[in-house]
Amino acid sequence: RLVGSEMCIRDSVGALPLVATIAGLTAGVVSAHETYESVQTGQGAAAVDAPVQAWMVAHRVAWLDTAATWFTDLGGKVGMPILATVTVLALARWWRTWTPVVVMLWATAGSLALTSVGKELTARARPPAAQAVPPLETSASFPSGHTLNAALVSGVIAYLALLYVRSLRGRILTCMGLALFVGLIGLSRVYLGHHWLTDVLAGGAIGGAWALAVVLGHWLYVRLRTKDRAPTVREVAQRHRDQGATVTSEPAR
Repeated sequence: RLVGSEMCIRDSVGALPLVATIAGLTAGVVSAHETYESVQTGQGAAAVDAPVQAWMVAHRVAWLDTAATWFTDLGGKVGMPILATVTVLALARWWRTWTPVVVMLWATAGSLALTSVGKELTARARPPAAQAVPPLETSASFPSGHTLNAALVSGVIAYLALLYVRSLRGRILTCMGLALFVGLIGLSRVYLGHHWLTDVLAGGAIGGAWALAVVLGHWLYVRLRTKDRAPTVREVAQRHRDQGATVTSEPAR
């Protein structure tokens, strides 16, 4: 009876990430849909776009313009791929597994498609060029690609940290730092006049939802392959890390 009870508890704990991920994925999809509807009708959240934009323009200062431009480039077509590539390669080498690389490739392929489709669906005009800090961008405004990709990449890295990092403090600090990074990327897009607030909100929701979809896919893949040997995906990840550490510590022959 004791063994059966322990197995039941372990299976339940292993199922919690699945429930949480599905809930987050649903929330992201609903949020993105509601934002899209508000943009189409010009009501709801879209009603605050112009006031927020006006406030940002009124409070700009030269040094912050320069800093925001530099920072927002980290989430661009060049900066974000470089950051993502360097990060996952470092994690793959550290943890002795190709999981970070495979998961990130899967995630970024989808994000590019989502950004392209979203912009084609709305063809929304960006804020007036006279209110934007150069260099100007010409693609459609909705959703914010910088925010979408920042949310996606940060979400995947947070997932990997939760799997492989043992320290609770390390996991919390990593997730908080990544959340701050996404928030500042989104804020920089509005501050610089490159996007409306709803573009950023939708980008964050879509990027977060896709990150959770990737997490769910990887979670189910690992669970189905290892259900008879490990109750949780995190335990599988820890085993991989321990095996890698053992291989690294073995003396050369």
